[in-house]
Amino acid sequence: MSLALTVARPYARAAFAVARDEGKFGPWSEALAFSARIAADPRVADLLLDPELADADAVALLAPSSYDESYGRFLALLAESGRLSLLPEISGLYEQLRAEAEQVVHATVTSAAELSDGELDSLVAALKQRFGRQVQVRTAIDPSLIGGAVIAAGDVVIDGSIKGKLSRLQNVLAS
Repeated sequence: MSLALTVARPYARAAFAVARDEGKFGPWSEALAFSARIAADPRVADLLLDPELADADAVALLAPSSYDESYGRFLALLAESGRLSLLPEISGLYEQLRAEAEQVVHATVTSAAELSDGELDSLVAALKQRFGRQVQVRTAIDPSLIGGAVIAAGDVVIDGSIKGKLSRLQNVLAS
C-alpha cells in the first residue's frame, strides 16, 4: 500500500496543480472521486490489467460523463503509464492537498448516539478553534462506545468515549 501511495503522489500533485491553475478544485474532486470508485471495483480493476484494453477505451470507461479536456488528458497519461489502478490513491492524496490549500480540516466524529445540532455546532466550533482552520465534519454512530465520542481529524485522534476511558483505566490497573 505504501508503494502505491509513493507512486501515486506525483500524479496527485500534478492533478492538484492543474486544478489549482484552472481554478477547478471542485470539478477535479468530483471527477477523481468518480474515476476512483470505478477503478476500485474488482471487475474493472481486472479489466484495467488486460493488455488488450486500448488506452482510449480505458479512459472512456473511467471518465465521468461531463469532463473537461485537461481531465481527459490526465486520464490518458495515466493509461499510457499503466497507472489507472492508482486512481483511488491519487484521489485521496488530491483531497489532502486540496484540504491543505483551502485551509480545511476533515474530521470524523463517531459517537455512541446521534448528536443534536447544538452539540455538533459546539464540537465544530471547538475543533475550529483548536486547528485554526475551517472544519468539515462527518458523523458516524457506534453504540459500542457506550457514551461520548471519538474524533479523528488527520493524524489527531481524540478519544472521549466511555469505552476508551474504560480501556485506559484497565491498562492502568493491569500495570
